[in-house]
Amino acid sequence: MPCRGVRGATTVEKNEREEVLTATRQLLALLIRRNGIEPTDVASAFFTTTPDIDAEFPALAARQLGWLDVPLLCGHEMAVPGSLPMCIRILIQWNTDKPQADIQHVYAREAIKLRPDLSKLPPVDMDELEKWISQQMKP
Repeated sequence: MPCRGVRGATTVEKNEREEVLTATRQLLALLIRRNGIEPTDVASAFFTTTPDIDAEFPALAARQLGWLDVPLLCGHEMAVPGSLPMCIRILIQWNTDKPQADIQHVYAREAIKLRPDLSKLPPVDMDELEKWISQQMKP
């Protein structure tokens, strides 16, 4: 079975723990649901933040969603002048038979500026998304 890369990014308005976790959980939920990702098929996931985010490790959001056995790593994105600030990025390495062209990457909030060609998400019912997230977080 091939290993495919699934990319996503989002932004936060403030460098605060709960905002980092909420934004990351929402992004992961969209990636999981749009692609049908099961944690048992995830080889690993790498999270980066721009240097202006250090209030929490975004990988904690994946643990909160039940990714307890998935190898996760966090780091800072390169500080390139003029790049998008307050940004959280994710690269998931996912074992799937799905062709790379069928993978749905997600760029949310201000991160749509990074990949406008991939940012045509259908409208998202945020209440329904948060309900799904809450269900995943139950022990």
